[in-house]
Amino acid sequence: MRLHEYRAKEVFAAAGIETPVSKPATDQSAALTVARELGYPVAIKAQVPVGGRGKQGGIEIVATDAELRATAESIFGMEIGGYQVETVLIEDAVEAAQELYLGVTMDRGEKQPVVMASGSGGVDIETVAQETPEAIGSEHVDPAFGLHPYQARNAVYRAGIDRSVAGDVARVLETLYAIWERRDATDAEINPLMVTADGDVIAADAVLNLDDDALFRQPELADFDAERREGTLETRAADADLEYVRLDGSVGVVGNGAGLVMTTLDLIDHFGGSPANFLDIGGGADADRVAAALDVVFDDPNVSVVLLNIFGGITRGDEVASGINQALEQYETLPDPVVVRLAGTKAEAGRNALTDAVETVETLEGAVKRAVELSQGGAQ
Repeated sequence: MRLHEYRAKEVFAAAGIETPVSKPATDQSAALTVARELGYPVAIKAQVPVGGRGKQGGIEIVATDAELRATAESIFGMEIGGYQVETVLIEDAVEAAQELYLGVTMDRGEKQPVVMASGSGGVDIETVAQETPEAIGSEHVDPAFGLHPYQARNAVYRAGIDRSVAGDVARVLETLYAIWERRDATDAEINPLMVTADGDVIAADAVLNLDDDALFRQPELADFDAERREGTLETRAADADLEYVRLDGSVGVVGNGAGLVMTTLDLIDHFGGSPANFLDIGGGADADRVAAALDVVFDDPNVSVVLLNIFGGITRGDEVASGINQALEQYETLPDPVVVRLAGTKAEAGRNALTDAVETVETLEGAVKRAVELSQGGAQ
């Protein structure tokens, strides 16, 4: 679960991290009112639970009412990472002398949390790690004792951050770790953390991703999640009791069993494609569940082909095929090509029973290759 930026900033500000004065708006009129209250220049920022907003025109600085109106008109309704922009954040524009990065996540290789700092803020930290790894200072944290102040200072100093602000930055990093721990987060980031000419340290952005399995311990943030997900594909999948995670690729995936779906995603990547989602329909594959899964995947505008990878175990392959056929009867024309790989009990009978509207492939490798080919404009 990723909070919208303005919600994450509320959490950060409540913990003592300085953030720009800001307020969300849900239409152009409200955005204009907020901008006038704050005074120009202001930043107008699309609120979607994905990164890369700036690269897609979702973050702009405006200095007049006319610029605000034009920018708001272009941002509202924009689609970023599969999410339609329905809310923007209007905030004071911060003039930065330096842009830094701070982050906290879990290093699964070391089985410990890790805090990170970099003097190269405002860009993807993955790019910094790949091109100039020496620009990142990090410290692993023993969760039994938490982040010691000296560890925060070490990370900041190793990142080469100017000593005139290093102490303040280290304290922000300590607070960020405290938020990460207290809020059951998977990731917490500030990118950029801006340092002004006067030496003020301000979180110009805020990322807070929470562990879905711990939301019962964060009831007030769980309410934000319901607000964020309203009307989304994730909500529809959850309402149908489907395990669904949206990704940014073009090959829609439906499978029965988390391990089978993960294997499918890995193979799509291996053969040069990009998965659009993780969707596990569970042990059964009756018509209603298959139909609900296909509705969700077909409605993803990024999807160009759907791969159904089903293993008939307790549920026989011919019964699975019947469920798929019934699910597809609702479509006069399939929205996207469908490739089916059916294995396990009564698999051959199931493949023979499948409607001609789908393309069947016996092997998993062959099915994935075909789906990737179709997603890349291959012959149909």
